[in-house]
Amino acid sequence: MKSQQWSENVILADAGFLDSLTFEMTVYFERILDRRIPKADLARWVDCIALDGGLLPGDNKTQVILLHKAEKTALQNFVPSTFQGDIDGQAFNDSLGEFTLHTATPEGLASMKDFFVQSFELLSHATDVKRIIAVPDMQEYGSTILQAAAKAQEKDLTLLVGNPQGSWNFKQEKIAYSIMTALGIRGEELA
Repeated sequence: MKSQQWSENVILADAGFLDSLTFEMTVYFERILDRRIPKADLARWVDCIALDGGLLPGDNKTQVILLHKAEKTALQNFVPSTFQGDIDGQAFNDSLGEFTLHTATPEGLASMKDFFVQSFELLSHATDVKRIIAVPDMQEYGSTILQAAAKAQEKDLTLLVGNPQGSWNFKQEKIAYSIMTALGIRGEELA
């Protein structure tokens, strides 16, 4: 991911991890609720994690960056789905402001772990960026991203994780709630 003009708010997500977790949750809730679960609404999910990250309604500008492996061309469990065409370069507006969607793949031989951590560190040093909402694969590179996040002291930082990882100098929110909302699962269905 190259340096560019950044928005004050940036959402950085490991698309492969997000897609895999969404698939697991879809299978689980189809069994629990005894109904078909539709593909997750990407814009709705983005809104949910923006709110989880502390974004308030207003004229905000937010960049959403989905990092994915080069061989992966689409999200299997979201709509829209294809990285080139449906997602990359697209935008939407709602009560939280304007969201621009971008996709990126590791260049050369970088692993997804290295690519995500380097992208996160780039954002944490970018003077234009005030808020970072990150969706890392905590099982694959959680300790590395926690160390990098601890150094991002001048940012309003939120990590979306499966389970909060102890006490740190940044916010942590459970990612499951945003995915459930994007999948159209209502709280009253679970009561």
